[in-house]
Amino acid sequence: MDERKTLIAMLQQLIVEMGVVQSQGAGYYTCAPFASRFNKLLSQAPMVLGDHNGLLGTFAPLDETDPKDPADKSKVLLEIRIEVGQLITLLENSQGGVTT
Repeated sequence: MDERKTLIAMLQQLIVEMGVVQSQGAGYYTCAPFASRFNKLLSQAPMVLGDHNGLLGTFAPLDETDPKDPADKSKVLLEIRIEVGQLITLLENSQGGVTT
């Protein structure tokens, strides 16, 4: 199994699921499960990319608290989308623990 490709697919699915939940009712969704899942997937990245990948240091676990205000929830989801997109890009542009 190619763990890099699997991790990319899981991150892409996370974005899809965020979009579905967000479209079902602004302000009524929760952000915490998405931040939590991102954090779990991020923790797997060093195993896929190698511990010495300096770009991994640009990522940090996200806060898993859930804001009450719908505008704040939207900001949190935007932050998650940005981080997921950046992690996907890093993974797509790396090969077997060595960034190219």
